Amino acid sequence: MQIEDVLIAPGNGAFFYDDQEAIRSGAIQDGFIYVGAPTTPGFKSIRIPASSLSVGLVLADDTVVWGDMMNVQYSGAGGRDPLFDINQISKLTSCVVAPRLLDVDASRFRDSCTKVFEPVEHQRLPLAVEYGISQALLRAAAHLQHKTMAEIICAEFDLPLPTCRVPIYCQSGDTRELNVDKMILKAVDVLPHGLINSRAKFGVDGQTFMEFVKWVATRTREIGRSGYQPVLHFDVYGWIGLEIGLEPQRIADFICRVAAAVPGFTLNIECPADFGSTQAQIDNYARIVSILDDRDSSARIVVDERCNTLEDIRLFAEAKAAHLVQIKTPDVGSIADTARAVLICKANKVGAYVGGSCTETDLSAQASVHVSVATQADMMLAKPGMGVDEGFSIVGNEQNRLLAMLNRRRAQVEKIG
Repeated sequence: MQIEDVLIAPGNGAFFYDDQEAIRSGAIQDGFIYVGAPTTPGFKSIRIPASSLSVGLVLADDTVVWGDMMNVQYSGAGGRDPLFDINQISKLTSCVVAPRLLDVDASRFRDSCTKVFEPVEHQRLPLAVEYGISQALLRAAAHLQHKTMAEIICAEFDLPLPTCRVPIYCQSGDTRELNVDKMILKAVDVLPHGLINSRAKFGVDGQTFMEFVKWVATRTREIGRSGYQPVLHFDVYGWIGLEIGLEPQRIADFICRVAAAVPGFTLNIECPADFGSTQAQIDNYARIVSILDDRDSSARIVVDERCNTLEDIRLFAEAKAAHLVQIKTPDVGSIADTARAVLICKANKVGAYVGGSCTETDLSAQASVHVSVATQADMMLAKPGMGVDEGFSIVGNEQNRLLAMLNRRRAQVEKIG
Protein backbone atom coordinates (compact mmCIF):
# COMPACT_ATOMS: atom_id res chain seq x y z
CA MET A 1 0.00 0.00 0.00
CA GLN A 2 3.04 2.25 -0.17
CA ILE A 3 3.77 4.83 -2.82
CA GLU A 4 6.45 3.59 -5.23
CA ASP A 5 7.41 6.84 -6.93
CA VAL A 6 6.47 10.52 -7.22
CA LEU A 7 6.01 12.29 -10.55
CA ILE A 8 5.99 16.04 -11.12
CA ALA A 9 4.55 17.79 -14.18
CA PRO A 10 4.24 21.54 -14.81
CA GLY A 11 0.78 22.77 -15.76
CA ASN A 12 -1.50 25.73 -16.28
CA GLY A 13 -4.16 27.15 -14.04
CA ALA A 14 -7.49 27.92 -15.68
CA PHE A 15 -7.19 31.72 -15.43
CA PHE A 16 -4.62 34.35 -14.43
CA TYR A 17 -2.89 35.60 -11.30
CA ASP A 18 -3.78 39.27 -10.72
CA ASP A 19 -2.18 41.96 -8.59
CA GLN A 20 -5.19 43.01 -6.52
CA GLU A 21 -3.52 46.02 -4.95
CA ALA A 22 -2.57 47.48 -8.33
CA ILE A 23 -6.11 46.94 -9.65
CA ARG A 24 -7.65 48.43 -6.51
CA SER A 25 -5.33 51.44 -6.87
CA GLY A 26 -6.78 52.23 -10.29
CA ALA A 27 -4.82 50.26 -12.89
CA ILE A 28 -6.41 50.77 -16.30
CA GLN A 29 -7.60 47.75 -18.27
CA ASP A 30 -6.53 47.61 -21.92
CA GLY A 31 -8.28 44.68 -23.53
CA PHE A 32 -7.43 41.73 -21.32
CA ILE A 33 -4.29 43.20 -19.77
CA TYR A 34 -3.80 45.87 -17.11
CA VAL A 35 -1.55 48.83 -17.87
CA GLY A 36 0.96 49.99 -15.29
CA ALA A 37 3.49 48.69 -12.80
CA PRO A 38 2.64 45.89 -10.35
CA THR A 39 2.72 46.66 -6.62
CA THR A 40 2.43 43.23 -4.96
CA PRO A 41 5.77 41.43 -4.43
CA GLY A 42 6.45 38.65 -6.94
CA PHE A 43 4.38 40.11 -9.77
CA LYS A 44 6.32 41.16 -12.88
CA SER A 45 3.14 42.50 -14.44
CA ILE A 46 -0.33 43.15 -13.04
CA ARG A 47 -1.85 40.12 -14.78
CA ILE A 48 0.12 36.94 -15.50
CA PRO A 49 -0.98 33.47 -16.68
CA ALA A 50 -1.67 31.13 -13.78
CA SER A 51 0.73 28.22 -13.44
CA SER A 52 0.18 24.96 -11.59
CA LEU A 53 2.19 21.89 -10.66
CA SER A 54 0.82 18.36 -10.89
CA VAL A 55 2.03 15.67 -8.50
CA GLY A 56 1.50 12.03 -9.41
CA LEU A 57 1.74 9.21 -6.88
CA VAL A 58 2.76 5.90 -8.46
CA LEU A 59 1.12 3.16 -6.42
CA ALA A 60 2.25 -0.45 -6.04
CA ASP A 61 -0.14 -1.66 -8.77
CA ASP A 62 1.32 0.94 -11.17
CA THR A 63 -1.77 3.15 -10.92
CA VAL A 64 -0.89 6.86 -10.89
CA VAL A 65 -3.13 9.27 -8.96
CA TRP A 66 -2.73 13.01 -9.32
CA GLY A 67 -3.25 16.26 -7.45
CA ASP A 68 -2.65 19.84 -8.57
CA MET A 69 -0.92 22.68 -6.75
CA MET A 70 -1.60 26.35 -7.43
CA ASN A 71 -2.38 29.61 -5.65
CA VAL A 72 -5.48 31.79 -5.94
CA GLN A 73 -6.09 34.61 -8.41
CA TYR A 74 -5.26 37.40 -5.94
CA SER A 75 -2.12 35.86 -4.47
CA GLY A 76 -0.24 37.90 -1.87
CA ALA A 77 -3.35 39.91 -0.92
CA GLY A 78 -5.42 39.80 2.26
CA GLY A 79 -2.88 37.76 4.22
CA ARG A 80 -2.55 35.05 1.54
CA ASP A 81 0.55 33.13 0.45
CA PRO A 82 2.72 34.90 -2.15
CA LEU A 83 2.58 34.37 -5.90
CA PHE A 84 3.05 30.75 -7.00
CA ASP A 85 6.66 30.10 -8.03
CA ILE A 86 6.64 26.85 -9.97
CA ASN A 87 10.42 26.37 -9.80
CA GLN A 88 10.61 26.90 -6.06
CA ILE A 89 7.59 24.68 -5.40
CA SER A 90 8.95 21.94 -7.69
CA LYS A 91 12.30 21.91 -5.89
CA LEU A 92 10.65 21.80 -2.45
CA THR A 93 8.36 18.97 -3.54
CA SER A 94 11.23 16.91 -4.93
CA CYS A 95 13.63 17.45 -2.06
CA VAL A 96 11.35 17.51 0.99
CA VAL A 97 7.89 16.17 0.20
CA ALA A 98 8.63 13.25 -2.14
CA PRO A 99 10.81 11.32 0.38
CA ARG A 100 8.05 11.66 2.97
CA LEU A 101 5.45 10.34 0.54
CA LEU A 102 7.46 7.17 0.00
CA ASP A 103 7.17 6.39 3.70
CA VAL A 104 3.40 6.58 4.34
CA ASP A 105 0.51 4.13 4.19
CA ALA A 106 -1.42 5.66 1.31
CA SER A 107 -4.66 3.92 2.34
CA ARG A 108 -4.86 6.11 5.46
CA PHE A 109 -5.68 9.60 4.21
CA ARG A 110 -5.59 11.76 7.32
CA ASP A 111 -2.57 9.98 8.81
CA SER A 112 -0.70 10.40 5.53
CA CYS A 113 -1.47 14.12 5.44
CA THR A 114 -0.28 14.57 9.01
CA LYS A 115 3.05 12.86 8.32
CA VAL A 116 3.74 14.47 4.95
CA PHE A 117 2.84 18.00 6.06
CA GLU A 118 5.15 18.17 9.07
CA PRO A 119 6.70 21.66 9.29
CA VAL A 120 10.20 22.22 7.91
CA GLU A 121 12.37 24.00 10.47
CA HIS A 122 9.21 25.04 12.35
CA GLN A 123 7.74 26.53 9.16
CA ARG A 124 4.57 25.23 7.54
CA LEU A 125 4.84 23.98 3.97
CA PRO A 126 3.40 26.33 1.33
CA LEU A 127 -0.36 25.93 1.31
CA ALA A 128 -0.34 25.18 -2.42
CA VAL A 129 1.83 22.14 -1.69
CA GLU A 130 -0.54 20.89 0.98
CA TYR A 131 -3.48 21.41 -1.34
CA GLY A 132 -2.07 19.48 -4.30
CA ILE A 133 -0.49 16.66 -2.32
CA SER A 134 -3.65 16.12 -0.24
CA GLN A 135 -5.73 15.76 -3.42
CA ALA A 136 -3.37 13.03 -4.62
CA LEU A 137 -3.42 11.30 -1.22
CA LEU A 138 -7.22 11.40 -1.16
CA ARG A 139 -7.33 9.79 -4.61
CA ALA A 140 -4.79 7.19 -3.50
CA ALA A 141 -6.88 6.20 -0.48
CA ALA A 142 -10.01 6.03 -2.65
CA HIS A 143 -8.27 3.79 -5.19
CA LEU A 144 -6.81 1.47 -2.59
CA GLN A 145 -10.09 1.11 -0.71
CA HIS A 146 -12.22 0.87 -3.88
CA LYS A 147 -14.32 3.83 -2.76
CA THR A 148 -15.11 7.35 -3.91
CA MET A 149 -13.15 10.24 -2.45
CA ALA A 150 -16.35 11.36 -0.72
CA GLU A 151 -16.63 8.00 1.02
CA ILE A 152 -13.07 8.31 2.29
CA ILE A 153 -13.91 11.71 3.81
CA CYS A 154 -17.10 10.34 5.35
CA ALA A 155 -15.27 7.37 6.88
CA GLU A 156 -12.37 9.41 8.24
CA PHE A 157 -14.59 12.11 9.74
CA ASP A 158 -17.34 9.75 10.92
CA LEU A 159 -20.01 11.24 8.64
CA PRO A 160 -23.06 9.54 7.15
CA LEU A 161 -23.12 8.98 3.40
CA PRO A 162 -24.70 12.08 1.86
CA THR A 163 -27.96 11.99 -0.04
CA CYS A 164 -28.42 15.64 -1.04
CA ARG A 165 -26.75 17.74 -3.72
CA VAL A 166 -24.85 20.88 -2.80
CA PRO A 167 -25.94 24.16 -4.47
CA ILE A 168 -23.48 25.43 -7.09
CA TYR A 169 -22.32 29.02 -7.38
CA CYS A 170 -21.01 30.43 -10.68
CA GLN A 171 -18.82 33.49 -11.24
CA SER A 172 -19.11 35.81 -14.21
CA GLY A 173 -15.71 37.41 -14.56
CA ASP A 174 -15.73 40.66 -16.49
CA THR A 175 -18.16 39.35 -19.13
CA ARG A 176 -21.01 40.07 -16.76
CA GLU A 177 -24.17 40.39 -18.79
CA LEU A 178 -23.45 37.55 -21.20
CA ASN A 179 -22.45 35.19 -18.39
CA VAL A 180 -25.45 36.14 -16.27
CA ASP A 181 -27.68 35.06 -19.15
CA LYS A 182 -25.82 31.74 -19.34
CA MET A 183 -26.25 31.19 -15.60
CA ILE A 184 -29.98 31.96 -15.69
CA LEU A 185 -30.59 29.69 -18.70
CA LYS A 186 -28.73 26.87 -16.91
CA ALA A 187 -30.67 27.55 -13.68
CA VAL A 188 -27.53 27.98 -11.57
CA ASP A 189 -28.31 27.90 -7.84
CA VAL A 190 -26.22 30.94 -6.84
CA LEU A 191 -25.07 33.75 -9.15
CA PRO A 192 -23.31 35.85 -10.51
CA HIS A 193 -20.26 36.98 -8.43
CA GLY A 194 -19.89 40.04 -10.67
CA LEU A 195 -16.19 40.77 -10.07
CA ILE A 196 -16.84 44.20 -8.55
CA ASN A 197 -13.13 44.86 -8.02
CA SER A 198 -12.65 48.51 -9.02
CA ARG A 199 -14.14 51.95 -8.40
CA ALA A 200 -15.48 52.04 -11.96
CA LYS A 201 -17.46 48.85 -11.36
CA PHE A 202 -18.73 49.94 -7.96
CA GLY A 203 -19.52 53.54 -8.85
CA VAL A 204 -19.91 56.73 -6.83
CA ASP A 205 -21.74 55.82 -3.61
CA GLY A 206 -22.22 52.35 -5.06
CA GLN A 207 -24.74 53.40 -7.70
CA THR A 208 -23.16 51.40 -10.54
CA PHE A 209 -23.18 48.31 -8.34
CA MET A 210 -26.77 48.94 -7.24
CA GLU A 211 -27.95 49.18 -10.86
CA PHE A 212 -26.15 45.93 -11.72
CA VAL A 213 -27.81 44.10 -8.82
CA LYS A 214 -31.23 45.30 -9.92
CA TRP A 215 -30.49 44.32 -13.53
CA VAL A 216 -29.53 40.77 -12.47
CA ALA A 217 -32.80 40.38 -10.55
CA THR A 218 -34.84 41.75 -13.45
CA ARG A 219 -33.03 39.59 -15.98
CA THR A 220 -33.65 36.51 -13.86
CA ARG A 221 -37.40 37.15 -13.99
CA GLU A 222 -37.29 37.96 -17.71
CA ILE A 223 -35.54 34.88 -19.06
CA GLY A 224 -35.51 32.40 -16.15
CA ARG A 225 -37.82 29.43 -16.12
CA SER A 226 -40.97 29.53 -14.02
CA GLY A 227 -40.25 29.27 -10.30
CA TYR A 228 -36.51 29.85 -10.68
CA GLN A 229 -35.27 31.81 -7.67
CA PRO A 230 -31.47 31.81 -7.34
CA VAL A 231 -29.50 33.32 -4.51
CA LEU A 232 -27.87 36.55 -5.69
CA HIS A 233 -24.23 36.62 -4.60
CA PHE A 234 -21.92 39.56 -5.29
CA ASP A 235 -18.22 39.83 -4.44
CA VAL A 236 -17.40 43.53 -3.96
CA TYR A 237 -13.72 43.14 -2.95
CA GLY A 238 -13.99 45.60 -0.09
CA TRP A 239 -15.44 48.40 -2.19
CA ILE A 240 -18.34 49.22 0.11
CA GLY A 241 -15.80 50.12 2.78
CA LEU A 242 -13.49 51.87 0.32
CA GLU A 243 -16.25 54.04 -1.14
CA ILE A 244 -18.63 54.54 1.79
CA GLY A 245 -16.26 54.24 4.74
CA LEU A 246 -15.28 51.64 7.30
CA GLU A 247 -18.05 52.31 9.82
CA PRO A 248 -20.08 49.09 10.30
CA GLN A 249 -23.39 50.94 10.65
CA ARG A 250 -22.97 52.75 7.32
CA ILE A 251 -21.91 49.53 5.60
CA ALA A 252 -24.94 47.69 6.99
CA ASP A 253 -27.23 50.57 5.93
CA PHE A 254 -25.93 50.35 2.37
CA ILE A 255 -26.33 46.57 2.23
CA CYS A 256 -29.92 46.90 3.49
CA ARG A 257 -30.65 49.37 0.67
CA VAL A 258 -29.29 46.90 -1.88
CA ALA A 259 -31.38 44.07 -0.43
CA ALA A 260 -34.50 46.26 -0.47
CA ALA A 261 -33.92 46.93 -4.19
CA VAL A 262 -34.31 43.20 -5.00
CA PRO A 263 -37.25 41.98 -2.87
CA GLY A 264 -37.88 38.27 -2.91
CA PHE A 265 -34.22 37.36 -3.37
CA THR A 266 -31.68 36.24 -0.80
CA LEU A 267 -28.66 38.52 -1.20
CA ASN A 268 -25.09 37.48 -0.40
CA ILE A 269 -22.49 40.25 -0.13
CA GLU A 270 -18.94 38.92 -0.13
CA CYS A 271 -16.11 41.00 1.33
CA PRO A 272 -18.01 44.26 1.95
CA ALA A 273 -14.87 45.81 3.46
CA ASP A 274 -11.26 45.03 4.33
CA PHE A 275 -10.43 46.29 7.81
CA GLY A 276 -6.72 45.53 7.48
CA SER A 277 -6.20 42.60 9.85
CA THR A 278 -7.86 39.35 10.83
CA GLN A 279 -8.92 40.59 14.27
CA ALA A 280 -10.26 43.90 12.95
CA GLN A 281 -12.15 41.98 10.26
CA ILE A 282 -13.69 39.69 12.87
CA ASP A 283 -14.74 42.53 15.17
CA ASN A 284 -16.29 44.68 12.46
CA TYR A 285 -17.90 41.87 10.46
CA ALA A 286 -19.52 40.57 13.65
CA ARG A 287 -21.01 44.03 14.15
CA ILE A 288 -22.34 44.19 10.56
CA VAL A 289 -23.84 40.70 10.89
CA SER A 290 -25.53 41.70 14.16
CA ILE A 291 -27.05 44.83 12.62
CA LEU A 292 -28.42 42.91 9.62
CA ASP A 293 -29.86 40.19 11.85
CA ASP A 294 -31.51 42.75 14.11
CA ARG A 295 -33.20 44.24 11.05
CA ASP A 296 -34.33 40.83 9.73
CA SER A 297 -32.55 41.63 6.49
CA SER A 298 -32.51 39.15 3.60
CA ALA A 299 -28.84 40.04 3.10
CA ARG A 300 -26.02 37.77 4.26
CA ILE A 301 -22.38 38.64 4.79
CA VAL A 302 -19.75 36.35 3.25
CA VAL A 303 -16.17 36.55 4.48
CA ASP A 304 -13.20 35.94 2.19
CA GLU A 305 -10.24 38.31 2.73
CA ARG A 306 -8.45 37.88 6.09
CA CYS A 307 -10.10 34.46 6.54
CA ASN A 308 -7.66 32.06 4.96
CA THR A 309 -6.45 29.21 7.16
CA LEU A 310 -8.37 26.69 9.23
CA GLU A 311 -7.62 28.68 12.38
CA ASP A 312 -8.90 31.89 10.74
CA ILE A 313 -12.11 30.09 9.80
CA ARG A 314 -12.53 28.85 13.36
CA LEU A 315 -12.16 32.38 14.73
CA PHE A 316 -14.72 33.87 12.31
CA ALA A 317 -17.20 31.06 12.90
CA GLU A 318 -16.97 31.19 16.68
CA ALA A 319 -17.38 34.99 16.64
CA LYS A 320 -20.37 34.78 14.25
CA ALA A 321 -18.44 37.27 12.10
CA ALA A 322 -20.16 36.12 8.89
CA HIS A 323 -23.35 34.44 7.80
CA LEU A 324 -21.30 32.39 5.35
CA VAL A 325 -17.57 31.61 5.32
CA GLN A 326 -15.78 31.10 2.03
CA ILE A 327 -13.43 28.16 2.55
CA LYS A 328 -10.97 29.11 -0.17
CA THR A 329 -9.46 25.72 -0.79
CA PRO A 330 -5.92 26.62 -1.99
CA ASP A 331 -5.61 29.10 0.91
CA VAL A 332 -6.73 26.56 3.49
CA GLY A 333 -4.05 24.09 2.39
CA SER A 334 -4.70 20.39 2.95
CA ILE A 335 -8.08 19.35 1.59
CA ALA A 336 -8.55 17.53 4.90
CA ASP A 337 -8.61 21.01 6.45
CA THR A 338 -11.36 22.01 4.01
CA ALA A 339 -13.45 19.18 5.44
CA ARG A 340 -12.59 20.28 8.98
CA ALA A 341 -13.51 23.86 8.09
CA VAL A 342 -16.98 22.89 6.88
CA LEU A 343 -17.58 20.94 10.08
CA ILE A 344 -16.38 23.86 12.22
CA CYS A 345 -18.84 26.19 10.44
CA LYS A 346 -21.69 23.73 10.92
CA ALA A 347 -20.87 23.30 14.62
CA ASN A 348 -21.11 27.08 15.03
CA LYS A 349 -24.28 27.38 12.89
CA VAL A 350 -22.47 29.44 10.26
CA GLY A 351 -22.83 28.73 6.54
CA ALA A 352 -19.99 26.87 4.83
CA TYR A 353 -19.16 27.77 1.24
CA VAL A 354 -16.44 25.61 -0.33
CA GLY A 355 -14.91 28.07 -2.73
CA GLY A 356 -11.52 28.34 -4.32
CA SER A 357 -10.29 30.18 -7.35
CA CYS A 358 -10.65 30.53 -11.10
CA THR A 359 -6.91 29.66 -11.27
CA GLU A 360 -7.53 26.05 -10.25
CA THR A 361 -7.70 22.92 -12.45
CA ASP A 362 -10.20 20.21 -13.30
CA LEU A 363 -8.53 17.83 -10.82
CA SER A 364 -8.64 20.21 -7.86
CA ALA A 365 -12.25 21.12 -8.69
CA GLN A 366 -13.33 17.48 -8.76
CA ALA A 367 -11.65 16.74 -5.42
CA SER A 368 -13.38 19.79 -3.93
CA VAL A 369 -16.75 18.40 -5.06
CA HIS A 370 -16.20 15.19 -3.10
CA VAL A 371 -15.31 17.09 0.07
CA SER A 372 -18.25 19.47 -0.38
CA VAL A 373 -20.77 16.67 -0.87
CA ALA A 374 -19.31 14.47 1.89
CA THR A 375 -19.52 17.27 4.45
CA GLN A 376 -22.78 18.69 2.98
CA ALA A 377 -21.48 22.23 2.59
CA ASP A 378 -24.06 24.96 2.02
CA MET A 379 -22.72 25.78 -1.43
CA MET A 380 -19.68 25.22 -3.63
CA LEU A 381 -17.96 27.13 -6.39
CA ALA A 382 -18.16 26.16 -10.06
CA LYS A 383 -14.49 26.10 -10.98
CA PRO A 384 -12.00 26.40 -12.57
CA GLY A 385 -11.89 29.33 -14.99
CA MET A 386 -14.13 32.30 -15.63
CA GLY A 387 -16.21 30.92 -18.49
CA VAL A 388 -19.28 29.63 -16.57
CA ASP A 389 -19.90 26.70 -18.92
CA GLU A 390 -16.66 24.86 -18.18
CA GLY A 391 -16.64 25.20 -14.41
CA PHE A 392 -20.36 24.49 -14.08
CA SER A 393 -19.96 21.39 -16.23
CA ILE A 394 -16.90 20.06 -14.34
CA VAL A 395 -18.35 20.60 -10.87
CA GLY A 396 -21.97 19.80 -11.69
CA ASN A 397 -21.23 16.62 -13.61
CA GLU A 398 -18.82 15.37 -10.95
CA GLN A 399 -21.46 15.92 -8.29
CA ASN A 400 -24.12 14.09 -10.29
CA ARG A 401 -21.82 11.15 -11.00
CA LEU A 402 -20.83 10.98 -7.33
CA LEU A 403 -24.44 10.97 -6.09
CA ALA A 404 -25.33 8.25 -8.61
CA MET A 405 -22.53 6.07 -7.23
CA LEU A 406 -23.47 6.76 -3.62
CA ASN A 407 -27.12 5.95 -4.34
CA ARG A 408 -26.07 2.63 -5.84
CA ARG A 409 -23.86 1.91 -2.83
CA ARG A 410 -26.74 2.70 -0.48
CA ALA A 411 -29.11 0.47 -2.43
CA GLN A 412 -26.64 -2.41 -2.23
CA VAL A 413 -26.33 -2.02 1.52
CA GLU A 414 -30.12 -1.91 1.94
CA LYS A 415 -30.51 -5.03 -0.24
CA ILE A 416 -28.00 -6.95 1.87
CA GLY A 417 -29.66 -5.70 5.05
